[in-house]
Amino acid sequence: MSEKDIDLEKEMPEETACDNSCDCGAPDKPEQEFAEAVDESAEGEAAAAVDELQKWRDMAMRTAAEYDNYRKRCVKDREEFTRYATRSLLEELLPVVDNFEMGMMMAGQDTSSMIYIGMSMVQKQLNDFMAAQGVEAISTEVGQMFDHNIHEAIQSEPSDKPEGTIIRILRRGYNLKGRLLRPVNVVVAAAPSADGAAE
Repeated sequence: MSEKDIDLEKEMPEETACDNSCDCGAPDKPEQEFAEAVDESAEGEAAAAVDELQKWRDMAMRTAAEYDNYRKRCVKDREEFTRYATRSLLEELLPVVDNFEMGMMMAGQDTSSMIYIGMSMVQKQLNDFMAAQGVEAISTEVGQMFDHNIHEAIQSEPSDKPEGTIIRILRRGYNLKGRLLRPVNVVVAAAPSADGAAE
């Protein structure tokens, strides 16, 4: 064997030796290394993060529900405002209607007069306007029992009628779209006095 062959044999182990960059001797399962890296503190942080996420999710759902309720309430309030926006105007108009009706009673003494005919035409227009606004007269008759929901007792008088019976109507009442606009002013029968009962 020549010196040249001996030199080649010495060089071969150096050429086939592993350097630091190869994967020789590394574990075949990298997930084992990952599992070892995750300790109890990391698991605690993960649980805390899940709890925090749930808390924010619940808060978001509550906020969405509250906003939906607020939106519905705003829509309802806007509808209510639109529905009864003319209430104050109609309340101021009612005394005019009362006076006009008294004038019609006076003019009704001569139904053939031009004044009565003209006033009748105006009254029809006025009634049509009130009906278009949703105003309805409250039906009340003498002999009917007093109802505090729609009647207002201005005074009471002794009567042979049962106590609380309406004996006179002083002023008509009205509803606005199902809600009381003005109560009917009435006089009701009073309970018989003790002196009257003794007599």
